[in-house]
Amino acid sequence: MPIRLQDVLNHPTLRVADPVIRAAAGTAAGTQLRWIHSSEILDIAPLLDGGELLLTGGEALAHVSEERQIMYVRQLAERGVAALAIETGVTLPSLPSAMVSAAEAAGLPLIELRKVVPFVGVMQAINSKLVSESVAQLRRADEASHAMAVELAHGGNLDRILAVLAGIINSEVTLVSLAGATLASASPGVAGEESDDEIAGSVPAGQVHARLIHIDVPVRGIPAAHLVLRVPAHGDENLARTAGKRSVDILALAMLQRMSPGLREVAGAALIRAVDSGSQPWRLQQLASAAGIPASVPLVAMVVRSDTSQQLRTSVEQLLARAAHAHATYVDNAELLAVANLGGGNPDESRQKLIAGLLELPALARTLAAVGPWVAGVSDAPWSLSEAKLTLELAASREQSRSETGGAHHPVVDAEAFAVERLAVQSLDPYQRRNFVRQQLGSLLDHDARRNSRLRETLETWLDCGCNTAQAARELHLERQSMHQRLRRIFELCGGDPRETGRLAALHLATRLAPLV
Repeated sequence: MPIRLQDVLNHPTLRVADPVIRAAAGTAAGTQLRWIHSSEILDIAPLLDGGELLLTGGEALAHVSEERQIMYVRQLAERGVAALAIETGVTLPSLPSAMVSAAEAAGLPLIELRKVVPFVGVMQAINSKLVSESVAQLRRADEASHAMAVELAHGGNLDRILAVLAGIINSEVTLVSLAGATLASASPGVAGEESDDEIAGSVPAGQVHARLIHIDVPVRGIPAAHLVLRVPAHGDENLARTAGKRSVDILALAMLQRMSPGLREVAGAALIRAVDSGSQPWRLQQLASAAGIPASVPLVAMVVRSDTSQQLRTSVEQLLARAAHAHATYVDNAELLAVANLGGGNPDESRQKLIAGLLELPALARTLAAVGPWVAGVSDAPWSLSEAKLTLELAASREQSRSETGGAHHPVVDAEAFAVERLAVQSLDPYQRRNFVRQQLGSLLDHDARRNSRLRETLETWLDCGCNTAQAARELHLERQSMHQRLRRIFELCGGDPRETGRLAALHLATRLAPLV
């Protein structure tokens, strides 16, 4: 019998922690557990497999920003974690309201443990029961895999192969391409009759609380499709997850036998992985040809980091289909990588249209994306991608500074706008950068530290605006008089108006490098 979250909260080993459900309480009673795990690592989501109750002491969460706390919750929810339990106390007196709201929105049960309890004892007591349950699930999952193999051997199509799995796990099953197209589907007892609307995301009647499980299906080691299991509220999630993973090899073989023309997507994923690893030009050219991307046309690489990268992929794919002549994408955990053929016209103009299109995607509100410089052919794609990744790191540092000072979030960054920072990071060691910044801005930085002011950010904005005081005031949401007062103080600390001292370029460079030291 499946072990539910409510059963675990009532277990003697955990009941002494005085647990209280703070978010998604409506789903807690029906939430099934696969395992109990404890960790203080904030980047734990990629290491989890889904279905876990995660226990944490909360100390790490108490010392990070609200944005990072929200991202932590969203990453766990996207990974399929069953519930999150956080111990409150001296370091973390209560659960942050932002985390509670994020968990409620994501449907992730969030539990406050109001008393200290030894996590090891909880895990030993309950995981032993979960292990016993998993043995039976593995046996049924093996039966499902064997039955699917028999169906494949007798010439069954993908719908019929999925129908075997759907019948055993009593859940709707859909096989979706990397681009989001439905390849096959089945319902318990019914093969291939699910509507496109249901697959796209609408939930059938009676399955309002159904849980979605996503499993990658690789072909020859490269992700080629996603297996989506829609488990009803009364269903066995652990059986569905285990059987789904056991069926991956059968589905990959069926795809190879029945759908070889669709392997262009597989070649595209292989191309991105080769670009990311810096493969030899001949290998890149070979894979580009197989992926339908000419080897000697202008192209650009881009990277998107998000806690919802799989869901975001469809939107990015649709944008690339409109804005690029050919493209390839690949998702690795929370990172989406892509290369896009800009065509033979004006690469600069095409690249700017791509950036503008990214800015219009509503899903980018919780992401950070970077577009690398355009290059003449696929042989130089690794450089474009590495520059995009470097830009993303530099932009993340600047975003952190903006969030601390109440600045606006900029989800898409242009590598060309970070040319100075990229050059400095690659050409100057940390000591040289720090020494240069201190020489140019030492008095200003000391003043900011003493007064908790933001004169450096004011100077940077003013310089970025071409020394246009009115525009800088609008950017900073200041009255013009306040802006003039700040500038007078800045000039006093920097040795005069830089427009009259010849130090304009040096000061501008120092303000750009300051977040990097």
